[in-house]
Amino acid sequence: MSTTPENTQPETPQQETPQPGGTPQTEAPTDDRLQDVETTPHLMTDSADDTERRDGGDRWQAALQGILNGSALVTVLAVVLALIACGILIALTDESVRAAAGYFFARPADTFRAIGTAVGGSYASLFEGSVFNFGAASFQQAIVPLTRSIDYAVPLVAAGLGVALAFRAGLFNIGGQGQILMGAAAAGWVGFSFDMPAVVHIPLTIVAGIVGGAVWGGIVGVLKARTGAHEVIVTIMLNYVALYLVSYLLRTPGLLQAPGSTNPISPATKDSAVLPALFGPRYGIDLGFVVAIIAVVVVWWLVNKSSLGFRFRTIGENPRAARVAGMSVPALTIWVLVISGALVGIAGAYQVQGAVTTGFTSGIDAGIGFDAITVALLGRSKPWGVFWAAILFGVLKNGGYAMQAANGIPIDIVGVIQALIVLFIAAPPLVRAIFRIPQPGARRRVGTKNSKKAVAA
Repeated sequence: MSTTPENTQPETPQQETPQPGGTPQTEAPTDDRLQDVETTPHLMTDSADDTERRDGGDRWQAALQGILNGSALVTVLAVVLALIACGILIALTDESVRAAAGYFFARPADTFRAIGTAVGGSYASLFEGSVFNFGAASFQQAIVPLTRSIDYAVPLVAAGLGVALAFRAGLFNIGGQGQILMGAAAAGWVGFSFDMPAVVHIPLTIVAGIVGGAVWGGIVGVLKARTGAHEVIVTIMLNYVALYLVSYLLRTPGLLQAPGSTNPISPATKDSAVLPALFGPRYGIDLGFVVAIIAVVVVWWLVNKSSLGFRFRTIGENPRAARVAGMSVPALTIWVLVISGALVGIAGAYQVQGAVTTGFTSGIDAGIGFDAITVALLGRSKPWGVFWAAILFGVLKNGGYAMQAANGIPIDIVGVIQALIVLFIAAPPLVRAIFRIPQPGARRRVGTKNSKKAVAA
C-alpha cells in the first residue's frame, strides 16, 4: 500500500466535457482565487494615472449626484416651471394671440409670433423693470430697478427669517401679519413721539419694532407651551386681534392717530428715525438692507453654530428625543416663537422707517406676513436661502408693475407666479418627474446588463 504524505493535498479530479465531435476533452481545474482576481477591476493592472483618473471621475460623479439630489436644483426648476405656466397663461389671455388663433390653420406662424411677442415682451419688461434696464442712458440709471427690487425684498428677508426659524423648530408661525402690525405700531410710536439724534433714534425705533413683534410671538409661545393650543390657530386669531387693535389705536386721538386728523392714520415718522439711503435718494437701497443682512448672519449663526439653535433643531426633528436628552420643550417653544416674532417685528419697523414714512394705516403689513411663508418655503428654511428667495420675490413684485405698464398684463399674474412656485415647491417628486431627475437615495442599477448575459450563458 502506498501512503500519502501529510502535507500533500489530494488531487482534484479533472472533469471531462463532451465535445461536439464526441471526443471528451479534459477541462482544467478552476481556482476561486483566480476568479476573484479576474472579476475585481483595477486590482493589479491600474497605473497611478489610471487610479487618479478614476478617483477624479468618482469625485465629479459624486458632485453631480449631490447637485441632482439636492434641494437647490428642485427649487430653481420649480421657479422655471412657474414661469412657463404663467407664460402659457399670458398667451391665453392676450388679445393679439386670441385674434391670431382665429385663423391658425391658415397662417399658423402668426399665432406663434403673437405668442412670442406677448410672452417674451412681458418677461422682458419684467426683467428691465426689476433687474437691469438696457435702454437706460448710463449704468447708474440701468441698475436703479435692481435697487428698487432690493427695497421691496428687505421686509421679506426679515419676516421670512422669522417664519423659517419657526419651521426649523417644527412650528408654523402663520401670525406674520399680526406681528408686523404690532412691530409697526411700537416702532411708529417711538418714531414720531421723540426728538433725539438719529444715531440713537434709528436703532431705538428698530428695537421697539423687535419688542412689539417678540411680545406678540411670545403670546403664541406661552399658549402653546402651557395649554397645548395649536400655534396655527392661535397665530391666525391673533392676526385679527392685532388688526382691530391697531385700527382702534389709529382712530383714537392721543394714541396713534395723527393730531387734528379724523382719518385712522398715524403721524409721519420724524426724520431722525427714517432710515438713510446708502447711495443717495436716487436709489432704493437704504440702511434697512444692512439690517437685513445682519439678521441673516445672526440667524445663520444661531441655527448652525449655537447650542440654542441645536436645541431648536432637535425639538423640530424629534421632540421626544429632546425630552429624553433633558431639554425643556415648552421653554424652547416659547423662545422659538419669541425670536421668530422679533425677526418679523423688524419688518414692521422697516415699514414705518423706510417704506411708509408719511404715516401708516392698518394696512401697513401690505401682505408681507403671508408672503414671508412663501419666502421661507422657497428658501428651504435656510437663512441664505430665505435671503435669495426674498430677492426673487422683490424682483417679481417690482417687475410686475413694469410688466403691467408696458404690456397691459394684470398685476395679479405676479401672484399667480408666486402661487405656482409654492405649488411646485410643495411637490418635489412632481418636479423631478417632469425633468426626469432621479429621486434622492435611489440606487443606480449597475451591472444589470452584464448580469443578464452571465445568466444567459
